[in-house]
Amino acid sequence: MIIDVWSDVVCPWCFIGRRRLQRALADFPHRDQVVVRHRAFQLQPEITDVVPTTQLLARKYGAAESQVTQMQANVCAIADGEGLCYKLDETLSGNTLDAHRLLLMAGEVGKQDELLEAMYHGYFEEGRPLFSHQDLLAITDHVGIDQRLVADVLDSDQYRDQVLADGQKAAALGVNGVPFFVFDMKFGISGAQPLEAFVQTLEAAWKAEKEA
Repeated sequence: MIIDVWSDVVCPWCFIGRRRLQRALADFPHRDQVVVRHRAFQLQPEITDVVPTTQLLARKYGAAESQVTQMQANVCAIADGEGLCYKLDETLSGNTLDAHRLLLMAGEVGKQDELLEAMYHGYFEEGRPLFSHQDLLAITDHVGIDQRLVADVLDSDQYRDQVLADGQKAAALGVNGVPFFVFDMKFGISGAQPLEAFVQTLEAAWKAEKEA
């Protein structure tokens, strides 16, 4: 079974959804026959600057920063229930194209899941940005990816077309927000649904595969 997960590394619900999927898989008897694959999705593909997330959201939704801070506190409380310690008021927002390009590269060297976890942890729990080459080199070095390989990707357009293709595939599936989970391209879960939704969808997808 292949589970494609469309997500962005600066999406707080994506990390929460990741934890819920992991919990569902931990108790799934056929876990060793499941492949989870990252798919790129940029929430702000047009952004060129790096700005405080609270400021960006206030501008995007026409809300006061105090309102955004309260919304962030609510998300932090939910994350806490998944064993995550968010620091959303410390995060910055910027373009995530390079981060996604590196994740796709990491998939070819067997480090994609490890790098994605490091990006989420660094960004949401440590307040580390993921936008400059220096930011990204620090994260990839932490998970043991050859810095020369990373630098070659960052200094080129490698994997850019794949990032765009993932976005186009998401649009074709009707995805307009993340996280979005697709099981064998047959069953979908939109958003960070409760654990039970992941458990039920895993079982349904597995049954459908065996019947096919």
